[in-house]
Amino acid sequence: MTTFVQFHLLTSYGPSNPNRDDQGRPKQAMIGGVPRLRMSSQSVKRALRESSFFALDLQGHIGTRTKQLQDRLREHLLRKGASDKVAADAATLVAGIFGKLETVKEKDGGETVRATTLAFISPDEWKLAEELAEKAATGEALPKDKDLKKLVLRRADGAVDIAMFGRMLADDADFNRDAAVQVAHAITTHAAQAEEDWYSAVDDLNKAEDTGAGHLGETAFGSGIYYQYVCVNADLLIENLNGDRELAARGAEALTLALPQTAPAGKQNSFAHRPIAFYMRAEAGPRAPRDLSGAFFTPVDRKLRELGANDLQNGSIKALEQMTGQIDACYYDGQPEKTCPPVNTLDGTGTLADIVRFVGQAVRGA
Repeated sequence: MTTFVQFHLLTSYGPSNPNRDDQGRPKQAMIGGVPRLRMSSQSVKRALRESSFFALDLQGHIGTRTKQLQDRLREHLLRKGASDKVAADAATLVAGIFGKLETVKEKDGGETVRATTLAFISPDEWKLAEELAEKAATGEALPKDKDLKKLVLRRADGAVDIAMFGRMLADDADFNRDAAVQVAHAITTHAAQAEEDWYSAVDDLNKAEDTGAGHLGETAFGSGIYYQYVCVNADLLIENLNGDRELAARGAEALTLALPQTAPAGKQNSFAHRPIAFYMRAEAGPRAPRDLSGAFFTPVDRKLRELGANDLQNGSIKALEQMTGQIDACYYDGQPEKTCPPVNTLDGTGTLADIVRFVGQAVRGA
């Protein structure tokens, strides 16, 4: 039976704009007929991949998502002493393994070769691509088409972030990877809307002659308590890592550390949002996964009295725990999923270290 590890987090954000829409405003969603602030799953996953927890705990096991493989391979060959034409031709041949290429004009008038789509490349694949490009640069004949791709592309390798979040190679479905970690869009548990901040900047050399600002502008921001749901298919994570159970457990532990302490970094310098989740719940077992966003379909600010809470933070926790108990009662005869005490910074109970151990044990035992 498949083992699923699920996370439920509540995090308070002060005025901030961590994830913007096409107009530069905080992303939003209508839920239960009420406007909420939202952060996309893409922005959350990006923040996790870029976190220090992944960089340090999974060093050497993180992939690279880029359109610039050809350029990097060309630079690698130039450092090896290849001529510019030989380096460019060999780099183009090998970079084409990961997808179609196109010539793009740069701002300085020059040209460069880029992939038409982003490719997620594992450390092993990157190393093999460099080795293959070196062979091509020396004039060694290389296999054609699919045989060439098989020398580089891997279905299962040591890139934990690719194993977690998946990848798609449009031209080579055989080398795609299904994501073992599903990340929901984070939403506020209560009604919330974006606001506008009008600001001005003063010209330092404008001392007496003129009055007024040297620059006027506006920026959008929002504030709220976000609910975040994440589900890990432990068996698929292990399979994606070619059966390396220990590496899968280390990846799950790094994810556990990163989730409550990592945020999308949009407008970070303007708002300095550095939130840490005030509530975190982890569950593990073979039951069908379920998110608990239904706890907030009716916004918490409309039912505080019903929940027996005086504030949005405690109200959000009570709504989440109430929904959990109701699902357990109706579907599982009141038997809760295997879990450990949640972290609750409002009353000082639970520890992140305990949740990390719980998650690591669940993955190792999957």
